[in-house]
Amino acid sequence: MMDETISCFRDIHPGAPHHYLVVPNKHVGNCKSLRKEHVPLVEKMVEMGKEILQKNNVTDLNDVRFGFHWPPFSSVTHLHLHVLAPVSQMGFMSRLVYRLNSYWFITAEQLLQKLDSMS
Repeated sequence: MMDETISCFRDIHPGAPHHYLVVPNKHVGNCKSLRKEHVPLVEKMVEMGKEILQKNNVTDLNDVRFGFHWPPFSSVTHLHLHVLAPVSQMGFMSRLVYRLNSYWFITAEQLLQKLDSMS
């Protein structure tokens, strides 16, 4: 799935039954390098994540996780959103790697709040 600015594909090492990555087509650094002007891009990435889940019959959006690895805990230097579902079926290691409120993973919502608060 793609449009003129972002693409979405399955993660090659899935952490959940549905695990997709949404990436900008043009290079954008990691989430720590983003600024307030990137809010529309991150919002668009989340929307595409929701669309791919709906296309794959994932209807319970309360059992999904959208987020980014926070540097230096990111092995890829290109911005990428993890879309995971259902969270309730993630294994032990995936629950650790994509854990909420950890210093290595930030939800899309937390990132958007951080970007919005920038001057």
